Amino acid sequence: MVKALPPRPNLDHLRRQAKALLSALEAGDPEAAATIRQHLPAAKSLNADQVRCAKLRLADAQSAVARQTGFAGWPQLSRHVEQLRALEGTWEFESLEVDGNPVPQAFIVQSRILIDGDRFRTESPEGVYEGIFNINVESDPHGIDIEFVAGPEAGNWNYGVFRLDADRLDICLDMNGKGRPTAFRTSSGSGHAFETLRRASRSRPESVMGGTPPPPKAAIADHESAGFDFVPSPLLTRLQGDWVAEKLVLDGQELPAFMLGTGHRSATKNEVTISFGGKVVIHALIRIDERADPVRIDYFHLSGVNKGAVQHGIMQWQGEAACFCMAPPDQPRPTDLTCPAGSGRTLSHWRAK
Repeated sequence: MVKALPPRPNLDHLRRQAKALLSALEAGDPEAAATIRQHLPAAKSLNADQVRCAKLRLADAQSAVARQTGFAGWPQLSRHVEQLRALEGTWEFESLEVDGNPVPQAFIVQSRILIDGDRFRTESPEGVYEGIFNINVESDPHGIDIEFVAGPEAGNWNYGVFRLDADRLDICLDMNGKGRPTAFRTSSGSGHAFETLRRASRSRPESVMGGTPPPPKAAIADHESAGFDFVPSPLLTRLQGDWVAEKLVLDGQELPAFMLGTGHRSATKNEVTISFGGKVVIHALIRIDERADPVRIDYFHLSGVNKGAVQHGIMQWQGEAACFCMAPPDQPRPTDLTCPAGSGRTLSHWRAK
């Protein structure tokens, strides 16, 4: 679906572009005549003088503009742009299914998608994703191609299908950038994700940059991370290296096994990175107080939506598994390894590779 539309295309702007093309042609502009000859089939056999004398109408100029931007004609261009405008607004996740498995609400309730024209921003606890998308409203179901420009998925593509019904939006995507799904469902091993969203606002969202990577965030000053210097200890040494997830509970809901298998924890000195599905959810410095029982552990977030925030928690060993219970950022430290619904806590068990 290669189209040559300007960012955030607008039909009024495209109509003005067609009118300007027709006016330039009537004024004898050779570039306008060349554009008409190249993109209007009926004018291909005419020379520049014949084009200028052909008494073309606005509909002809609109057809040339449509073909110049990669569409078969003005009606197809109109449908495309109108559908883009219909998608604009703020969307919240109602449900998400991956590889045939529903994702618990606790893992999607804080995520949303903001759409402005053909630009989008996805905000979720694991990070902010920005990019550009293109649609094909001539296919059934409609096609959608998503290019991630900034964020954890930068440089990747997803191909999918979508359907819009007023304030409900269904999207089914191949998460591996391979073949496009043909239906709105997933199955085990398909590599597909099916998301249902509800529109929270029709207003044009602010600061959706899409194709322009956001400006780099300011570096964290040394004084902000004071108290998180690396201090060697036997426990930190034991926590070094790569770990795989055995259990993850978020706000009372356990992560399904198919997602748990993608969990990875890597620690060097007192810097830890945690990812699921290849997406970084935590990048932080850690501070440990081994004198307390249970051991106290704090995260100072180096990136993501919680950058600069401190998260308090506790840890214990259960056999060879390292078990962590973390409160939400800037909230009081848990006193036990429990994660009831409504607590906002995260409970995780990890085993060294």
